[in-house]
Amino acid sequence: MPARDRYHNQVKTALQRDGWIITHDPLNLKWGVKDMYVDLGAEQLLAAEKGLRKIAVEVKSFLGSSEIADLERAVGQFVLYSSVLREVDPERMLYLAVHEEIFIDLFEEPIGRLLLANRHIQLVVFDPIKLKRRYAYGNPIFLPRNNRACFV
Repeated sequence: MPARDRYHNQVKTALQRDGWIITHDPLNLKWGVKDMYVDLGAEQLLAAEKGLRKIAVEVKSFLGSSEIADLERAVGQFVLYSSVLREVDPERMLYLAVHEEIFIDLFEEPIGRLLLANRHIQLVVFDPIKLKRRYAYGNPIFLPRNNRACFV
């Protein structure tokens, strides 16, 4: 099993504070003889829709010497996990969790905006100090509460 990212526990706490129930830590994906591990699996009961929303969250710290190299690895991992999830658990949506500073430094730049606009990835942006989910980008799984929510 892979090591946890630096912000794993902060993301887990932020999701729980936002009403998500952590169901897997980590979420095991198996395709053929290969095992993969997404950092977190979670569910949220939506009374208005009388159903469950299921998500998988891969936490990324972007601590390498190159943000672009970290981005390339994160996007590749996201594509791989998304492909497998569509086959084995199609109701579960995958999100990449990133620190708010990484969002500002990378995803508000043209390369990040391009990935979001083309829906290549979906993000959860979190504040590791306040332990809150700040924004969600992509498929609007996260419902706004007291935090600003913005979808592209």
